[in-house]
Amino acid sequence: MTSRRAFLKRTGVAAGGIITGATLSTLAAHSASGAEIASHGRANRRRSDYGDVSPLADRDGNTVLALPEGFQYVTFSKTGETYAPGYAVPRNHDGMACFGASGNTVRLIRNHEMRNAAGDFTLGVNGPAQLRYDPKGMGGCMKLDFDTRAKRLVRQFVAIGGTIVNCAGGSSYRNAGWITCEEMTSGVAQGFDQPHGYAFHVPASANAAVAAAPLKAMGRFAHEAAVAAHSGLVYETEDSGNTSGFYRYTPKAPADLTSGRLQMLALRGVPDATLFKGQSVGARLPVRWVDVANPDPDLEGGATTCFQQGRKLGGAAFNRLEGIYRGEDGESIYFVSTSGGDKRSADGTGYGQLWHYLPAGRMRKEDELVLVFESPSGSVLESPDNLCITPNGGILFCEDDAIADADRHPLTAERTEINRLVGLGAKGEPFTFAVNLLNDTEFAGACFSPDGEILFVNIFGDGRPGSGMTAAVWGPWEHGPL
Repeated sequence: MTSRRAFLKRTGVAAGGIITGATLSTLAAHSASGAEIASHGRANRRRSDYGDVSPLADRDGNTVLALPEGFQYVTFSKTGETYAPGYAVPRNHDGMACFGASGNTVRLIRNHEMRNAAGDFTLGVNGPAQLRYDPKGMGGCMKLDFDTRAKRLVRQFVAIGGTIVNCAGGSSYRNAGWITCEEMTSGVAQGFDQPHGYAFHVPASANAAVAAAPLKAMGRFAHEAAVAAHSGLVYETEDSGNTSGFYRYTPKAPADLTSGRLQMLALRGVPDATLFKGQSVGARLPVRWVDVANPDPDLEGGATTCFQQGRKLGGAAFNRLEGIYRGEDGESIYFVSTSGGDKRSADGTGYGQLWHYLPAGRMRKEDELVLVFESPSGSVLESPDNLCITPNGGILFCEDDAIADADRHPLTAERTEINRLVGLGAKGEPFTFAVNLLNDTEFAGACFSPDGEILFVNIFGDGRPGSGMTAAVWGPWEHGPL
């Protein structure tokens, strides 16, 4: 444990307590191994230093996860549990971040990807009505205070409400809070009172629900995630099939996201690039940015979408951009293309890509984009969604099995769709760190406590009471690359 804390001290974890980073020195290793795996069409057979995973009961005796030997975990904040008079934990646990609080207590901010019909609050985020963005919006975020010494939940409450389909997000400038993102652009035509498809800011320090205010200058589209670099620039992913863009938002003031300039990534010399296939792992692609003139289009009125605006100026197309994470340098950005890649399943879906955006600076004259890893098969990595850069510079993918391939796992033979936490170590080798044994829903929201000792992660759940939850995992991290 001492060596892990020493690592965090050496790498300079940002104030506010979010673990932010894979070292740039591991990029070459990740890329080299990814190229080798892709070229051979198979996984590197090197076993993870953590060893094989096996079923393990939590502290309440419930077997929810398979983990390597030596690890332990607790589960808490389960779908449908009463946490205050008249209030139940919402369904659909999704993206999440961990912030430092005081003493042994850390604060989690967790999304709930609610897709109920307008006005249906069944297991929704029932925050104060006067603070909701849309009276008929049942989504939002919860805050959870967790005692890392006692390994128990101390308190949970609504952070914001009145939004819909809060999928993922990322930390804001100087880790002041969580940027939560709506993945659907529904509006009045779908029965809501307000248009949706925006990002919202949730201050980490607030100890009660706050008013939800849409950040319209950051764009209206199928938002997945957003994260602020140390400079204050915010990077955003779009989850909209083969018409997904990667965006950069430059606020007029770093701490104020209400006004600024939205742009979309394009490749220099390759207008209208299609990046979800035909790419080489490790190749450095020069990048430029094109303006999105109207970031808040009237989609109900048939206005040109943000993606279409960027595409007309040469913007690049990805496939289903989802998880995003800030690199250790504070400016580079990792992001996931859930269904990208040349190797395709029977239904034509790619198994997933990991990209790394590198801005110009001392190390390079111009912005660059690198394909770090591309999965060759579902057995290696299938449908990566949320993304976490670990304290030791490893990468942890949350799988959201989106491929109808009836894959199975020896530990869950009765299930046909398996979801895992898949690690990518400093040498670039993929390995299974955890398996969801409870149900066939996704892992989401992986993040570490400020001291790097506890991994928090969500099981999304299928809507039934007890099917979704948050887990806190700890153990011999020093035995492996995470």
